[in-house]
Amino acid sequence: MKFKALLFVVTLIGCEAREFYPLQSGKLVDFDNLQGRWVLINYWAVWCAPCRSEIPDLNEYARTNSDHVSVYGVNYDGVLGNRLDEQIKSLNIQFDTFTVDPRVRWQLEKSDILPETLIISEGGELRHRLIGPQTIESLSELIPGAF
Repeated sequence: MKFKALLFVVTLIGCEAREFYPLQSGKLVDFDNLQGRWVLINYWAVWCAPCRSEIPDLNEYARTNSDHVSVYGVNYDGVLGNRLDEQIKSLNIQFDTFTVDPRVRWQLEKSDILPETLIISEGGELRHRLIGPQTIESLSELIPGAF
């Protein structure tokens, strides 16, 4: 499966320079082709109490807005592989997690405060950089068409 995804990326890169960001599931995200979807990227860590408190809201937000918003996570500590799977399971994170931090795309330095959430428009532009725990209500105020 991963080989097919890699081959797909190489083929597209041969046509034009594009950046693809891998997810723990093996899928790839192309911020140049979001197909009309907004993206929410949440930075979390297992030791972060506010991160733990916002995850149920993020899970619900992802479920209720799946028609026009994609929700992803990034492990702040850079954990990968089986250890990342274990942490995702322990926090009951129900959205996919990047294995490569996409913040470099928007020239953002790593935040010293967690949780952090980025809101990316359907055109791939950074619209909001939020520090602190988010709720369904706080996110719905910032993304058009969300509830």
